[in-house]
Amino acid sequence: MLKRLIPVFALLALVVAAPLLLRKDSEVAAAGTGDDRLVIITPHNDSIRSEFGEAFAAHWQRKTGRSIYIDWRAPGGGGDIKRLIASAFGAAEDLGKEGTAFDVFFGGGTKDFIDQARLGRLAVLEVFDTEPQWFSGDRIAAGFSGETYYDPEHRWVGVCVSQFGIVYNRDALGWLDLSPPQRWEDLGDAAYFGRLALADPTKSSSVTQAFEMLVQEQMQDVIRQQGDTPESRAEGWRRGMNLLQKLGANARYFSDSASKIPYDVAMGDAAAGTCIDFYGRSFEDAVRYEDGTSRLHWISPEGGTSVSVDSIAVFRGAPNMEIAQEFVRFCLSEEGQLLWNYRPGTEGGPKSRALRRLPVRRDLYTPKHLRHFTDPEALPYERTGEFVYQPELTGAAFDALRVIFRAVCMDPHDELKEAWQAVHFGSGGDLSLIHDIDGIEYAQVMNELVPLLERDDPLEVARTLTGISKAFAARYRAAAEAKGGQP
Repeated sequence: MLKRLIPVFALLALVVAAPLLLRKDSEVAAAGTGDDRLVIITPHNDSIRSEFGEAFAAHWQRKTGRSIYIDWRAPGGGGDIKRLIASAFGAAEDLGKEGTAFDVFFGGGTKDFIDQARLGRLAVLEVFDTEPQWFSGDRIAAGFSGETYYDPEHRWVGVCVSQFGIVYNRDALGWLDLSPPQRWEDLGDAAYFGRLALADPTKSSSVTQAFEMLVQEQMQDVIRQQGDTPESRAEGWRRGMNLLQKLGANARYFSDSASKIPYDVAMGDAAAGTCIDFYGRSFEDAVRYEDGTSRLHWISPEGGTSVSVDSIAVFRGAPNMEIAQEFVRFCLSEEGQLLWNYRPGTEGGPKSRALRRLPVRRDLYTPKHLRHFTDPEALPYERTGEFVYQPELTGAAFDALRVIFRAVCMDPHDELKEAWQAVHFGSGGDLSLIHDIDGIEYAQVMNELVPLLERDDPLEVARTLTGISKAFAARYRAAAEAKGGQP
């Protein structure tokens, strides 16, 4: 029994130590030694930072004969990084400087990179000119499953692919007499009440992207049935918001760390949760029994998720521009790409720990390479389901989704849970009151909330969101107190 728990304790130790590791990176940066230096801001974990740092240092030594110190800045998730970059460029502009101390932005969803490019903070990547053969259909395509894989103006590019999905505990589902979830909407079943693990989308772009997939799936279903009209978009959005409310009502907590979700599900503290693929696969393997089975399993929801990319970019005015551009080229080279999924210890693979990510380059999914992959069965370009992301439906509302979920599900969480209990486990309750989304209807979000967020008026945003949160809390209280309402 103890032997089986050792990997779990190791993962727990990593989760506990992560803040210390991240703080150390920032504190000792100035003390780093090397002929050259590169400053990278990233949401990537310690394993990715360590493996790519060591591999690139060896590459740079071979190429130039010089040593390099990589100063990793890992402040947290996408939301934290976005605020740090904005602050750094704001300070630089006040001083009349072209750029900041940062060279490379490494890791995160396309929305974050699109925003930085739109704000003029990213430099054009030289790799598109120096290695044009990499950007063809059989290597790095311009896009796939509705997702964009590199900026048309060449300011950012995807380096690995991911899918968002569901992680669940087989044993816990057995205790609850539940079938394994197959679709996002399965997590809205009241049987998951108090047993669903979710993360705060205001802290993580990947969590927001998973919620966007969930909402868009509902919109696409309605559009297929009724045609693409303002009315069908509004109805699909309403169904998506209601499903988010169901998930919020079932939530045991809202973690600041997306990596906490698969850990808690593995330990049985939650029955299921939303999770990006590499977290799910890593924890599934960590709690695998000697017979090869695992109580933890990750799935891609049927028809509910695209294949998106984690990206890389070089900041405008980077102090170490030549090295930064070479780091991007290295990440897209065969040497850099194979680090993502080769088994540890394999020639060309990571030194210490499997990274469990998937290369963006299609030409590397060959028998020659797959036999060395940690996840040879995870073929992203072959197993996509039926979902194709349509940015015109929800892309503009990406940042709005972050704050909507907080205002509607997180801030009034106690009221939402009480209303949900009254409907499903009490003698009354009114579900129609819970699902009244006045204030966050599709047209209201697109015509009012999205422009408000773009104006970047923190005080007015806070007033608006507080008003929305109070309105929903009042509805939830009324729903909980209703007698003989609509179940």
